[in-house]
Amino acid sequence: MTTDPTAPDAAARPVTIRLAAPDEYAAVGELTAEAYANDGFIPAGSDYGDTLRAAADRAERAELWVATDGTDLLGTVTYCGAGSFYREIGQDHEGEFRMLGVSAKARGLGVGTALTEHCITRSRELGFSHLVLSSADYMVPAHRIYQRLGFVRVPARDWSPRPGVNLYVFSLEL
Repeated sequence: MTTDPTAPDAAARPVTIRLAAPDEYAAVGELTAEAYANDGFIPAGSDYGDTLRAAADRAERAELWVATDGTDLLGTVTYCGAGSFYREIGQDHEGEFRMLGVSAKARGLGVGTALTEHCITRSRELGFSHLVLSSADYMVPAHRIYQRLGFVRVPARDWSPRPGVNLYVFSLEL
């Protein structure tokens, strides 16, 4: 049975962040793709949805973290440490995270913030001096979370993986 996180006691349920288990990979991939699709963040004609669903690959080549309330998967993030296949912009002194997604039923409960804070903690554990991420120019709600946590835009590092997709770079000094 699935619990409704919008129920009055939903905010009181503790959120645990842990590595995804292999039997969760398919669900984590769907959660990620649905989170992006629901917000219109998968460009038409793009195969990015397939990349977002490839949770098993992310778990093998990076760190695949999930937020759960003990019953439901609420969100996920891919943490890309040194040498990770999924690193796009991280330099030697920087941790990086990507593909943060929160299920529609968990929006507004602080799950995105908790996952981002986990990536900050993970970067400190690994001895990085900074944490970086790329975020599409239209992902304004996510930008607010990052800025609230102290991330700053680094326009000199903004980039585009393909025409029409403009990515802003954010960095946090640890």
